[in-house]
Amino acid sequence: MYARLRPWLFRLEAERAHRLTLWLLQAAGSVRPGRNLVRRVFADGLPDRPVEVFGLRFRNPLGVAAGYDKEGRAVRGLACLGFGHVEIGTVTALPQLGNPRPRLFRLVEDQALVNRMGFPNPGLTAARGSLFRNQGSGVVVGVNIGKGKETPLESAAREYVTLLRELGPRADFITVNISSPNTLGLRALQGRAYLEGLLKVLAQARLEMRRPLPVLVKLAPDLEAGELREAVDVIEAAGMDGIVAVNTTVARPNLRSALAGEAGGLSGRPLLRQALAVVEGVVRRTQGRLPVVAVGGIDGVDSARAMMDAGAALLQVYTGLVYRGPGLVREILQGLG
Repeated sequence: MYARLRPWLFRLEAERAHRLTLWLLQAAGSVRPGRNLVRRVFADGLPDRPVEVFGLRFRNPLGVAAGYDKEGRAVRGLACLGFGHVEIGTVTALPQLGNPRPRLFRLVEDQALVNRMGFPNPGLTAARGSLFRNQGSGVVVGVNIGKGKETPLESAAREYVTLLRELGPRADFITVNISSPNTLGLRALQGRAYLEGLLKVLAQARLEMRRPLPVLVKLAPDLEAGELREAVDVIEAAGMDGIVAVNTTVARPNLRSALAGEAGGLSGRPLLRQALAVVEGVVRRTQGRLPVVAVGGIDGVDSARAMMDAGAALLQVYTGLVYRGPGLVREILQGLG
């Protein structure tokens, strides 16, 4: 079905096509007949593969990566495709428009995307409302939080704490995004000088919450080996619950597309090797003590199994959905057994 639809979608500008698919999922998920239809078509008979990670029970290990549904509009529709969790966002404290369009590009020859979105989102108040509406959706819902474009690094910790306190009560987990290449200076937060202070105040803020929840940290694939070891050590010492590996990359590894030179973060199939190396590095460094959510280049059974074999506890997809469609969920879950 999707193979027939994709050529028509790909005639549209990439961001417009993405908004259309989200609207369709939102519409289907908003009413019971729509949810039943989507489940019957895409998720009927899917194997039950429950996993328990950082104190949460997931019906299966496959989820939707942050960035796919930034505003949490289509959580119920995505749940009906068979996913075990959905991570919405990135959410910033204040609404922001993001970078000028065009800012999302398909690299079809490489089965990849380049984006320079810049965290467009309606802010934490809207995200809080979205979380309220998505209660009882049947999936674990996480929120990816980030620093606003205008927020100086020195004030970033205060903004992350605000987001944690405001969104944590309705989220199942929080992911701290310090690794997007599309917000100026953000990746500097991965260095020890900033990271220790940031995670210290987040850990304290979580202790003060009525319902403490898992907090994960999302890392970039472009860290040098020493930088990765240092970041992982700081994350573990701060008592964080897991690592999301990885965000998009600024590297351009042997791409064929004419759009490969567009500025922004690269995702999709060419990212797999880097993402797999980071997953292996984190698992090796922590000896499995810190659960890893693997994301980057997962577009079929082989890449999903490679991540699980490397020690990943959970998987997330985004670009694979763009190229393979919703049938990817069934393919991966059945392939994993």
